[in-house]
Amino acid sequence: MTTVPTVTLNNGVEMPQLGAGVWRVDDADTSEAVSAALECGYRSIDTAAMYANEAGVGRAIAASGIAREELFVTTKLNNPDQGYDSALRAFDESLKQLGLDYIDLYLIHWPQSARNRYSESWQALERIYADQRVRAIGVCNFHPAHLDRLTIENDLVPAVNQIELHPYLNQADLRAYNASCGARTEAWSPLGQGGELLQDPELTAIAETHNKTVAQVILRWHLQLGNIVIPKSVTPARLRENFDVFDFTLSDAEMTTVNGLDRGLRLGPDPDEFDGS
Repeated sequence: MTTVPTVTLNNGVEMPQLGAGVWRVDDADTSEAVSAALECGYRSIDTAAMYANEAGVGRAIAASGIAREELFVTTKLNNPDQGYDSALRAFDESLKQLGLDYIDLYLIHWPQSARNRYSESWQALERIYADQRVRAIGVCNFHPAHLDRLTIENDLVPAVNQIELHPYLNQADLRAYNASCGARTEAWSPLGQGGELLQDPELTAIAETHNKTVAQVILRWHLQLGNIVIPKSVTPARLRENFDVFDFTLSDAEMTTVNGLDRGLRLGPDPDEFDGS
C-alpha cells in the first residue's frame, strides 16, 4: 500500500499530507465514503461540526479495525460555538459524535471578525491542547490580520491554517505568511470544486503528458508546493484516482505553468465578510 508523505507541524506532530474530506456529505453516506477512503489507504480524515457528519466518520473509524494511532482525524469548531466556554462544550460534543478519546487536529472554522470572539475561542483550544485532549490546534480561513491577533494575544501559534486554495486561487501571499508564522497551509476545495478548472486546457495538456487526469495534476501541484490537501469524494474510483498521485512529478516548467493560472477566483466566502451563520 502507498505510504502518504507527512508534514511536521510546529509542535512536532506528523500529519499526512494527503487526506480525505467529507464536506457536503450527508451523515448517512459518510460512513461508506470514509470506509472506502480508508480501504484505499487514506489515514487522514477531515470533518467539521458544521458538516453534521462527525458521527458518520466515527462509525467508519470504529468499523475499520485500523489502530487509532494510525489515523489522523481533524474536526472544527462550529461558528455558533465561538467563545471560551462554548468552545470547550463544542469540543466535548465533537469527541462524543466521533466516538474518540482525542482528536488529532482541532480548528476554528471561520474567524467571524464581526463577532470578535476568535481570540477567546483560541484560548479554549489552548486549554484543550494543554489538557492533551488534542494533538494540535489550528485555524481555517484566517487572513494575516487574524493570525497576528492570535499570536499577540495568546501563547500558541496555529499549527495549520486551512484555506480555500486551488490553481485559480493559489494564495501565494497567504501561503508565505503562514510559513513565516510557522503554520502549515492546508487546502480546502483543492480541485476548485471541479467544473471549469478541470477543463482548463493548460492543465489538460500537462495531464496528457503524464498520462494522468487533470485532478491528479492539480493534487500533485499542491503536494509539490508543500500544501496539505484534502480532496472530497464519495466515489471509490475517484478516491483511488485522488490517491494515485505519488508515481509522477511535475517539472519546474509545469509548476510555473500551474502557478500562472491564478485568477484570484474565490469560490467560497471571503473570510473578511462571512459571518458564518
